Amino acid sequence: MTQVESKPRVWFLTGSQALYGQDTLDQVAAQSQQIQRMLADSGAIAADIVGHPVLTGTAGIRQVMLAANADPTCVGVIAWMHTFSPAKMWITGLDMLRKPLLHLHTQLNEALPWRTIDMDFMNLNQAAHGDREFGYIQTRLGVARKTVVGHASDPRLVGRVDEWVRAATGLAHLRSLKLARFGDNMRDVAVTEGDKVEAELRFGVSVNTHGVNDLVERVDAVPDGAVDALVAEYADVYDLAPELRAGGDRRDALRYAARIEVGLRGFLTDGGFGAFTTNFEDLGGLRQLPGLAVQRLMADGYGFGGEGDWKTSALLAAVKAMGHGTGRGTSFMEDYTYHFGPGEPKILGAHMLEVCPSIAGQRPSCEIHPLGIGGREDPVRLVFDSASGPGVVIGLADLGDRFRFVANEIEVVPPDEPLERLPVARAVWRPSPSLSTSAESWLIAGGPHHTVLTQAVGVETLRDFSTMVNTELLVIDRDTTPSTFADRVRWNQAYYRLKGGI
Repeated sequence: MTQVESKPRVWFLTGSQALYGQDTLDQVAAQSQQIQRMLADSGAIAADIVGHPVLTGTAGIRQVMLAANADPTCVGVIAWMHTFSPAKMWITGLDMLRKPLLHLHTQLNEALPWRTIDMDFMNLNQAAHGDREFGYIQTRLGVARKTVVGHASDPRLVGRVDEWVRAATGLAHLRSLKLARFGDNMRDVAVTEGDKVEAELRFGVSVNTHGVNDLVERVDAVPDGAVDALVAEYADVYDLAPELRAGGDRRDALRYAARIEVGLRGFLTDGGFGAFTTNFEDLGGLRQLPGLAVQRLMADGYGFGGEGDWKTSALLAAVKAMGHGTGRGTSFMEDYTYHFGPGEPKILGAHMLEVCPSIAGQRPSCEIHPLGIGGREDPVRLVFDSASGPGVVIGLADLGDRFRFVANEIEVVPPDEPLERLPVARAVWRPSPSLSTSAESWLIAGGPHHTVLTQAVGVETLRDFSTMVNTELLVIDRDTTPSTFADRVRWNQAYYRLKGGI
């Protein structure tokens, strides 16, 4: 897998000052450890919460922020002002911090000890005071952050921290991501184009092209023993169509699909790539359009984009990292066709071949069918319907002066009738608030036709992520109307133009 199996780390920082004396600071340190343990012991946060000594001065704050920047295992920082921590001491540290920041506004005691409360208690337990000072300086400096308020034992608060942690994990993955493009973009397509230099500056992903026949050399050199082992794995994991089974008249096509997977996986592994693209208009010496290989690589955490769509490939890699460990799936997707009625309007999403089996609702079937595009032999692919449940589709577009995310909350549902003659993996969903409003809004926003469909993370994680990468996010949800959405697009246009300077 491309994802790191060990948990990422989030540093837990507590602010105070020396005014109250060492006894008070000792209590601050003890209470800080208790809050840190509450979060860590919840078992509901996808990172190790690592406590650090209480910070009481400018030099120490600056040093710990620089150390966080330099630590590759640290994906973000949680800061809590236990007592009154004068905000001036945080200025240079916050200015130097390059990791995502969550401002936790909490306190150790859940209820006030009404009958026994005294000034000693007040002096010790004044996060309500200190965090306001901290909030001011973050706003004054224009620091992008998430603010979460509540008691650390509250599952709702823990859930919001986890949403932010997952976004930070996706960002960390994206910032070190290398993406291999096999060939160029599909000819005459606009939305899959984009500024790769700006993408590396904004997101950190390095996008470079490799010749398709460099891959073909790797595929052709795969030893038969590796093919044999992978074909046996296919038979264990999937329901093989009769013609693909041992002795079947299309068995050689399955073996060539396995050869593609071994060669492609080796190319990506050796090059340190976590994402890739293909293009059916540029297949070089490949006998099949890669289908099964792409599906299985996505299931292992790799990003992918069809027709050279590197932006969606990078986004998929990031969202997969965000959803790691949830047990729910994320896939490359395309809005293909509509069901306007009778009954409830829906969208049928699919692609030529490349839909990730992590979203499958049942054991996939491994099949071979003709593909009237690409001019190659019939490709092998996994066929299935997506699991039902809530999800989000999100796309990334390059508007020329900036990038824009567009997201739509959806509900994946079973197809109204069996799709017996559609031999590809697919998903059917109800978009919020309705098909017409969703599609109108998506078109107004200039959203792409390739997307990432995820049932592993929700809109709030994607909001946190867009904040971290300082990129516009437009969300279509149950409260959206075309007129208010169009107004928001216009206001956003003015905001980002002014923000970028004249």
